[in-house]
Amino acid sequence: MPLNLKLQALADIGRYLQGDTYQFVTVTPQTHEYYLQRHSQRMAKGLRDVFGWCLPFHKTLLSDELWQLMEKAEVLEPCAEGWRSRVRWSTLDGSLFVHSAYPTDKNDAVFFGPDTYRFARAIEQHLQGESDDIRSAIDIGCGSGAGAAYLGKRLPEAAVTAVDINPLSIDYTQVNADIASTGNVTAYQSNLLDSVDGAFDLMVANPPYMHDPEARVYRHGGGLRGAGLSLQIVDTALQRLAAGGALVLYTGVAIVDGEDLFLQELKRRTEGRHCRWGYQEVDPDVFGEELLKTDYEDVERIAAVVLTLRQLG
Repeated sequence: MPLNLKLQALADIGRYLQGDTYQFVTVTPQTHEYYLQRHSQRMAKGLRDVFGWCLPFHKTLLSDELWQLMEKAEVLEPCAEGWRSRVRWSTLDGSLFVHSAYPTDKNDAVFFGPDTYRFARAIEQHLQGESDDIRSAIDIGCGSGAGAAYLGKRLPEAAVTAVDINPLSIDYTQVNADIASTGNVTAYQSNLLDSVDGAFDLMVANPPYMHDPEARVYRHGGGLRGAGLSLQIVDTALQRLAAGGALVLYTGVAIVDGEDLFLQELKRRTEGRHCRWGYQEVDPDVFGEELLKTDYEDVERIAAVVLTLRQLG
């Protein structure tokens, strides 16, 4: 669908940055915090400082064209030192993706980070040798739309749908799909698949998996130490996958006394179902700072995992 004027200006910012050979790899919030602590008095010296590290900048740092685009996109925020960008831009798969500026603490923040890169690798590994059979795919809880755009590039003949409960995610997904030239990607606001019909050959998801006392949409995964939403996605896949279709779920899980809480519940929910699945722990220790919080007092680590579940025909 065509972008409105505000989102078109945002897409034009992305193209401007691409033309300036801008590149940025987004790190974890904790690493970003450490970086800013080292540069607490520093003003931005270049576009990576403005749109990557979220440092304050003077208007004179930007070209007139870029300043005007930021005004049209409504992403300029005044601060004591000058100005800040309300968005970040990150590099993935040869394209740029817009997402929320650091710190991502608002309820409707759109998160992009190391999990996004791992998620893309999980999709890539799954697609090897399987892409010819996929005609319909969906990115559930699409966030920035990175997964949907990744699918759109690799499955040019497939209809790719992106859904998220967060309206800002849908806006950013549309912008990022436009920049990536993936015209086969369509984005809808939806709670899981409530607003879309039909079965899918491929479902991918990288949902929030923390237990957040504030229940912020971008990071709260619900009960079972944040595994609730991931389990809902598994249930949805069992209902809406086409015969032979697959779910690729990248998520984080709490390990308590050596036991994976998500895996235990997954086994229970899939018992007797006409499916098969594989499970891989791809990083044994992520977001360790969460263990300092009360909700994680009995958790020994948080692991990143990839579940691949196939609906048998």
